[in-house]
Amino acid sequence: YTIYKFLLKRISMKNKLYTAIGLMSGTSMDGVDLSLVRSDGLDQFVNILDEYYEYDANLHDQLVDLRNVIFNINDLKKYSQKLIKLERDITLFHSKIVNEVLLKYKDEINFVGFHGQTIFHNPEMKISRQLGDGQLLSQLIKKDVVYDFRQEDLKNKGQGAPLTPIFHNLLSKKINKKYHIDFPICFINIGGISNITKVNNKYELLEENLEAFDSGPGNCMIDEWIRKNSKYRFDQNGLIAKNGKINQLTLNQAIDNFNIDSFKKSLDIKDFDISFTRGLSLEDGCATITNFTAYLIAKGIKYSNGNNDNPIKYLICGGGRKNSFLVQNIKGYLSNKKNISLEIIDEYNFNGDFIESQAFGYLAIRSFLNLPISYPKTTGCKIPTLGGKLVKNF
Repeated sequence: YTIYKFLLKRISMKNKLYTAIGLMSGTSMDGVDLSLVRSDGLDQFVNILDEYYEYDANLHDQLVDLRNVIFNINDLKKYSQKLIKLERDITLFHSKIVNEVLLKYKDEINFVGFHGQTIFHNPEMKISRQLGDGQLLSQLIKKDVVYDFRQEDLKNKGQGAPLTPIFHNLLSKKINKKYHIDFPICFINIGGISNITKVNNKYELLEENLEAFDSGPGNCMIDEWIRKNSKYRFDQNGLIAKNGKINQLTLNQAIDNFNIDSFKKSLDIKDFDISFTRGLSLEDGCATITNFTAYLIAKGIKYSNGNNDNPIKYLICGGGRKNSFLVQNIKGYLSNKKNISLEIIDEYNFNGDFIESQAFGYLAIRSFLNLPISYPKTTGCKIPTLGGKLVKNF
C-alpha cells in the first residue's frame, strides 16, 4: 500500500508543472544569474528565460573585501554587523531584479530559488554561509522563496556541495534523447571552484546513478591574480594568459607542493592561494596559474573516468568554459586519454552561463515537493537529503 501511494504521488507530480525563478551568484561575486524555468521537479523541464545582472563596483568590492577577512566562525561573529548590512544590500539587489522580471512575465510564478552569495564555506565546521535573507526577499517580491539549500546536507554529514548534480541528471537525459549520446555523460562546471558530475545511465536509482565531487580550483586563482595585478576582474577569454609564458619551474613546484589527496571534500576558494607565482609578470603569472588550474581539473577528470577505456563525453559549463587557454591546457593534460572528449555544453543547445541558475529554480521545485536534492555519492551525505527552506512572508 505504501509503495502504491508513492507511485500515485509520482504520477500526480508528473502531471503538475511549476514555474520558478532560480537565482545564482558564484564565487566570482560579479553579479547574479537569473533563470525562469518550468518543471515537475522530475523529468519535465523547460527553460523560459535567462538574464545576467551585474553588481555595481561598490557592492562587488565590499563582498570581496569581506570574504577575504573571514576564515572561521570567530570571524563570522567579529564581522557580524557588516554581514547583516551586506546581506540586506544583497537581498535588495535580488529583489530589484526579480521584480523587473515579474513586470515582464505575467504568468504565475510559484517559487523563487534563492541561493544567495557564499561568503564562507567549511564543511568540517558544518558551516556554509550564504548572504541572502529569504524572509525579506519574500516580503519584497510577494512570492514564495526557497533558500538556505545547504544546511540539511551539512547536518546529514554531507559536504554541502555540489548541489547541481540532480539537475545535471535531468540534462543528461535530454541530451541522450536528442543527440543520441551514450552514457555515462559527465558535466564539468568551471565556476570559482570546479566540480564534476558523472551520470552513469538513465535507468539506475539516483543513489547509484549520480557521482559528483569538487575537483579543484576553477576561475578563483586566475581571478585573484588578475584583480591583484591589474585593473581587470578576470582574464577575458584567456587572452592575458595567452600572451604570457608558463614558468615551468614555478609550475612544477606548485604541482609538487599541492595535492588534492581526496575528492570527498568540498572546496572553498580559500583552499588555494597564488603566492607561488609571486614575482612573475602579469601575463606569465596568469599563464602559470591557468596551467596549474588545468592540471588539477584534468586530474579530477582522470579520477572520474577511472579505468574506463570506452568513449566518454565531458560537457563544460560555467564561466571557465569561455577561457580558451584554460580549456586548451586541460585538453593538453588529457592528450594521452584518447577515450575522453571535452566539449562546450552550448554545442548541445544549453547556455553554459546559466546552468546553475536554472538548477536552483529546479531545486526550489524539488524542495517544495519534498524530493531529495543531494545524495551520498554527490555530497557524501548519509542518505538522500532534502534541502532548502520555504518561506512566505507577504
